[in-house]
Amino acid sequence: MMWRDDEDRSMWDQYSWLSYVKVNQMFAERVVAEHKPGDIIWVHDYHLLLVPLLVRRMVPDAHIGLFVHSSFPSSELFRCLPQRNHILEGMLGADLICFQNQSYARHFLSCCVRICGLEVQGRCVELSNGRVTKVSHNIIGIDVERVRYEATAPGIGLRMHQLRNLYKDKRIIVGCDKLDVVRGVIQKLLAFYDLLLHYPQWRENVVLIQITIPAMHSSLKLERQVSELVSQINGDFGSLSFTPVQHYHQVIEREEYYALLSVADLALVTSVRDGMNTMSMEYVVCQKEHRHSPLILSEFTGTAGHLPAAIHINPWDIGGVAAAIHHSLCISDQERFERNIQCHDQVVSQTSRTWALSLVQQMLIRLRHRYSAHSTPILDTNLLVQHFRSARKRLFLLDYDGTLTPIVKDPAAAVPSQRLLDAMHALTNDTRNIVYIISGRDEAFLSKHFSQFPALGLSAEHGSYFKEHGIGSTWQNLSAELDMSWKGDVLNVFRYFTDRTLGSNIEEKKSSIVWHYRNADPDFGSFQAKECQSLLDNILSQNDLQVEVVVGKKNVEVRPLAINKGEIVHRILYSNPDTDFVFCAGDDKTDEDMFRFLSNLANDTSEKEPSSPTGGMNTMMIMPPAPLSRSSYVNATSLSLKLKRDQIFTCTVGPNSKRTRADWHVGDVHGVIDSLLGMVGTSRDATSNT
Repeated sequence: MMWRDDEDRSMWDQYSWLSYVKVNQMFAERVVAEHKPGDIIWVHDYHLLLVPLLVRRMVPDAHIGLFVHSSFPSSELFRCLPQRNHILEGMLGADLICFQNQSYARHFLSCCVRICGLEVQGRCVELSNGRVTKVSHNIIGIDVERVRYEATAPGIGLRMHQLRNLYKDKRIIVGCDKLDVVRGVIQKLLAFYDLLLHYPQWRENVVLIQITIPAMHSSLKLERQVSELVSQINGDFGSLSFTPVQHYHQVIEREEYYALLSVADLALVTSVRDGMNTMSMEYVVCQKEHRHSPLILSEFTGTAGHLPAAIHINPWDIGGVAAAIHHSLCISDQERFERNIQCHDQVVSQTSRTWALSLVQQMLIRLRHRYSAHSTPILDTNLLVQHFRSARKRLFLLDYDGTLTPIVKDPAAAVPSQRLLDAMHALTNDTRNIVYIISGRDEAFLSKHFSQFPALGLSAEHGSYFKEHGIGSTWQNLSAELDMSWKGDVLNVFRYFTDRTLGSNIEEKKSSIVWHYRNADPDFGSFQAKECQSLLDNILSQNDLQVEVVVGKKNVEVRPLAINKGEIVHRILYSNPDTDFVFCAGDDKTDEDMFRFLSNLANDTSEKEPSSPTGGMNTMMIMPPAPLSRSSYVNATSLSLKLKRDQIFTCTVGPNSKRTRADWHVGDVHGVIDSLLGMVGTSRDATSNT
């Protein structure tokens, strides 16, 4: 492995790194030479981690996936590599990066945050150039049918018979590993010694057959340690008629390998770090055909999470491993059978075939979303005004901070400008306009500054609290029936980072909690935010809590999954199906939920066949919103909208290079307010109904 820590440090000198770069460059050039538009490029394992970026530089629009078969270390280990940034940047050239299990994916994401300072949202890494790399995990599995065929081939029976005669009346423990420091052969031999020392009933009654396959980079020191341990065990516990450890430092024939897996009474895997360990899965299949013997599996293998019915051990706990061996040799036939069947069901459910299919599916999904966010043209105000004037019912969906008012250090100072108040007055006085401010602010702030507009609709805390458009409406708590038990854990995390980040503070809302670092040192605050996000992602994913971590501008927010701005837009539009003009503006990641909903609504419609029973490809259909209580949307049905694709204007605040789901952009807050005033000022009869 690239991150192995053994005595051979010479491989990491400058010459070796330059050689690694050269090999990766050669592979990349050959891939590009063979590449055709539409091809999917798959790069495999640590040997070629630089290839994704090298290919990306030559073919910017290439579809690239990377699968890492090896284990991936924690950021504390990976950051020790001199070339750490180059490796991570090379990997992030891919559209999709897959690891063997969730912990390896989590380690990689942590490296992106802590080493590269990149922003991670969920399982996506956002690069400085706007590209997004999806990170996932997928168990590789084995070719079960091939293993089953090999384990029952005609020559296997004879080999099995020979092994049983050779070790008659002995219990057979089998181990098959590359002679590599991470495979834990030393730990295995130490545990076997401990077994014979503390469980004397097994002396001359159990044999360990250990196959060590020569590694690509041999270690004379490791070979010597293994040989010395084997000699010590055989010297202390062997006799003229019996040798407790049968060690073969060689590649054995296929028939011998499958026969050995089939006759064994126990398989022992003690890897201290392993990507997957397919031998353990092959053993399970072989045992299903013959003996149903148990499997002892290191918790540090990728396979451990895949085979919960195996007996899991910590290979560093020598006494614990010895006890596990003793227990495994003593378990009842019923338990042996049940454990093997459970393991076998897992192995056959996720094979190499399902792995390959899943990879392709994940890649196609990733590519579909890759183009969902895009650079945007500047808002065409003439086109905007044209559609506004021709509409009979207009819907305005407006974020507040960063959209209607500039971002300031003190959130309390972000009060509406007079130009904004003028725009709100003109818009709300026209009965054809339905205006909503959809903000992360609490209801007290919004009520204080916009109570002068009784017809104005308001949404607070990203949708947790809602006040419908129209005179006389009152605030509704949409999160009243949601589980808020997560708030205590999140609050503890935020307090931890507040104590350690000067200038940060916590804003505790009724349905969400926000950690602000706007007044902190910019570099340190950003670093702490990434650390905080990483910690929260770990805690929340482990506890399977129905919340999400949202990184905004100088803040980190935790909120319920069922509540977001996109859901609020869904509810508003469902309640106003006769709307024929929509203007939606925002600047932050939380606003992307609004853009995403409107974009998906339009795209789903455009993909309909003209013969659709809903009326053809120009008819938009909207499903009922997700119910937040037992009484909401009972027996609700889908509705037809009057909206057309070109009547929806989604606009983000920022540069045209900003990656967004919006269709347009304006440079700053003034651009949004100018657009609002331009619509009401240009319309000849904008206030005819006042």
